[in-house]
Amino acid sequence: MKRRGFIAAAGTLALGLGAAPALAQQGGAALPAPALAQQGGAALPAPALPGGKTLEAALRARQSVREYADKDIAPDILAGILWAACGVNRPDSGRRTAPSAHNRQEVSVWAAKADGLFLYDPKANALVRKAGGDLRALTGTQSFAAKAPLNLVYVADVEKAAGKTDEEKLNYAWADTGFVSQNVYLYCAAMGLGTVVRASVDREALAKAMGLGATQRVIMAQSVGWPKG
Repeated sequence: MKRRGFIAAAGTLALGLGAAPALAQQGGAALPAPALAQQGGAALPAPALPGGKTLEAALRARQSVREYADKDIAPDILAGILWAACGVNRPDSGRRTAPSAHNRQEVSVWAAKADGLFLYDPKANALVRKAGGDLRALTGTQSFAAKAPLNLVYVADVEKAAGKTDEEKLNYAWADTGFVSQNVYLYCAAMGLGTVVRASVDREALAKAMGLGATQRVIMAQSVGWPKG
């Protein structure tokens, strides 16, 4: 039996066996192409998946990488990164590859690339353009952030997060972001990509550049690219 995600088979855990159909066609809430175009977005292709590589292999390969080759990330690989992060893996319910407390799904994934800033829409399997400038340097205080082909920015709407107090909501937001970033780590390890998650971010400056709302908080960022050399 073939399934995306982690699969129990013959006593091992395998990552994403088989080809994935276009996710935008699976859920009834997917935005049509004209609506995406009006929002400055574009549908992503079906995500590239690592085939029969085992969870053990991905865990053994997982590491933090801070030097990246001058090489673009192909659209299907980008789609795979984002789907692994928090894509819809159960279209009937709209639930995600990463858990969130009480299924609040308060964490959104933003992609900072050389050609602009984009918000990932998991239901439509699409990127929606939010800014046209190159904001990569603002996604981290380390110099390599400005050169990484992709910087993911994890933003939590703290009002949506589980918890009764502000402290509880923020704690849940941090925990839920950790699940998302680890999914990206494992996908990158399985696909031969390099990545590193970063908490060293000028959150105030980045939030202003991103145009975030009053209840939105930058939690962490994560650089992704092909390892240098």
